[in-house]
Amino acid sequence: MTNGIDERKRATLRRFAAIGAAAPFVGTASAAADTNETREAIRGYVPTTPGAHFSKLRDDLQLGTGETQHHLRKLEESEVIESTKDADYRRYFPAERFDAFDKRALGYLRRETPRGMVLALLRDPEATGVDLAAALDVSRPSISAAAAALDGAGLLNRSDGYKLTEPERSLTLVVRYADSFGPDAVALADDAASLVSHDP
Repeated sequence: MTNGIDERKRATLRRFAAIGAAAPFVGTASAAADTNETREAIRGYVPTTPGAHFSKLRDDLQLGTGETQHHLRKLEESEVIESTKDADYRRYFPAERFDAFDKRALGYLRRETPRGMVLALLRDPEATGVDLAAALDVSRPSISAAAAALDGAGLLNRSDGYKLTEPERSLTLVVRYADSFGPDAVALADDAASLVSHDP
């Protein structure tokens, strides 16, 4: 490993460790005394990127596979983070912060086509499959497959077109974690006020 790569890794770990050290701590007293830099970085990363799967977390923090597995296991044992299995992925969350719906929603918001569909439907609740395929530049079968997955997860109702089951909750998650989802989510978050209907 060259010094340049090693220094980039250490800078990344320090940045997320600072977030972890400053965040309100969830977990046991023994976990609160844990000052391991890598675990502090994970503790900072997971709350800012909830629902990230193992490979993304490992790659974003520039860790090795075994190293990542070891520290995630320690943090789960300390009840600082928790994980859920999502098809082929294991996704990580701060402990006791999200309910089952939010975990499923965050997992799908971390997948490109489902995220694009959710963002498009938040902007235009009347969008059709054709509209979504055009907006995302994907095939109709790709939209149909993603819609079936979102429906199965309880995030979308396909009985009469495509309707998000809980658009306000989905919008809240997009706005809160927009930076971790990418520029399209950030753009929607910037426009969020115009998407919320107010009926006093």
